[in-house]
Amino acid sequence: MSRPFTRRPLSGAGVSLILLAFLLMLPSCTVAASGRPSGGKLRVVASTTIVGDVVRNIGGDHIELTVLVPIGADIHAYEPTPQDLAAVSHADLIFVNGFGLEAFLGTMLTNASSKDKVISVSDGIKPRQLAAEGATPVPGEEAGMQDPHVWLDPVDVEVWADNIARACSKADPANASAYSANAASYKAQLQALDAWVQQQVSQIPPEKRILVTDHDEFGYFADRYGFKIVGTVVPSYNTLAEPSAQDLAALEKTIKENNVKAIFVSNTTSPVLEQRIAADTGAKVVTLYAESLSQANGPAPTYIDFMKYTVTQIVDALK
Repeated sequence: MSRPFTRRPLSGAGVSLILLAFLLMLPSCTVAASGRPSGGKLRVVASTTIVGDVVRNIGGDHIELTVLVPIGADIHAYEPTPQDLAAVSHADLIFVNGFGLEAFLGTMLTNASSKDKVISVSDGIKPRQLAAEGATPVPGEEAGMQDPHVWLDPVDVEVWADNIARACSKADPANASAYSANAASYKAQLQALDAWVQQQVSQIPPEKRILVTDHDEFGYFADRYGFKIVGTVVPSYNTLAEPSAQDLAALEKTIKENNVKAIFVSNTTSPVLEQRIAADTGAKVVTLYAESLSQANGPAPTYIDFMKYTVTQIVDALK
């Protein structure tokens, strides 16, 4: 089986040109690279819409937030813009998911001299590993690579809340009590979300809690809520990896043997290949929000809405 489309690779040349353009712009910038904007708010940058929503809940009115990767974009293929570089350069704090998700930030942070401002919201979470020692990894990846998709377990997002509140309080001690109170309130919402997810998942018999996804992104979710991932279209945490014909043939065999009902696809991924596999196997393609929030008028404008939508889609497809 041949692959009908190619996922867009990162362009090192494109990033370099953007960096050059940004560096040429620096002498004409009128905003200082340090200090606070008007009103005394912290200048805060978040890498993704999901990180940004949690940061917004903790920072409240005391921060001025910029999110780098736009709604609906694939972070694995994202290339920074001059505006991103300016935001990073002028930020007081830069919140990232961590575990290698924001590979595109490496050169940008080096050039913007901002590494000391970077906070990994996942600090303290035990990461899942790409493969057991001795396994053959996807080309371009190393065995033992960390799975970055921690946000699909709300309990891990509680760790995010604490890390964000701690960093904001350190940078802005005058509002530390507000950051702490916001974190406590948001963690209570996350605990209620976790209980809701468990109740919803209980509608699926344990033997039917089987997942096939577009790439390996639901590991933390599966571990938390008792699912088994039997296959992925792209055998990697990264959407840019390419499955071989043998990979696809093996996946179709697995889908048929396990009577898999659905192939779950992130809204940031083109489902062309998944639709072909579904046609071959009798499964259906179900779109989820897995790596990006929706627009404000969509079904997943906040992290909590995002989780509820995704869980509802999974439960409706499998129960």
